[in-house]
Amino acid sequence: MKKRDGFGIIEALFVIVLVGGIISLALRYAKVSLHRTSISYEKEAAELFLNSSIELSLLAIQGYDRTSHGNCLKEVHITSQDSRFVADVNITKYFLLNGSNDCNYCGNLCSPVKTAQSNGYVLMEISVESNDTNPKNIDSIRIIRRTLQRP
Repeated sequence: MKKRDGFGIIEALFVIVLVGGIISLALRYAKVSLHRTSISYEKEAAELFLNSSIELSLLAIQGYDRTSHGNCLKEVHITSQDSRFVADVNITKYFLLNGSNDCNYCGNLCSPVKTAQSNGYVLMEISVESNDTNPKNIDSIRIIRRTLQRP
């Protein structure tokens, strides 16, 4: 009898284990790559939602009636349509003409300006966070931006 027949089985098992290890390593790196791509997609979606939140806040400021409420709008809360993101917009300053009625309504939020070109600007701080209750979110995302806008 030859002993070489048994040696072929050991070689075959070694090759199978080696190929299986290479495949499992490739799958692990594919999983890491997929996770990074998903996080990048989520961050980009959060940035787009932040820009939309700025625009919606400007619309809310334009539609807010200071005379009937007796004050200026201080906060706006926005939830994305699919509930993946939540935006909190805090209006920290209104730049309005010195001595105007609008400036009187805003109280300490008003920063008086002297020229008509500077009238109407708003300083906002926007914080967008991923909604942790939504199962579609992969990781927790938080973006904060401070911006000066004119409604």
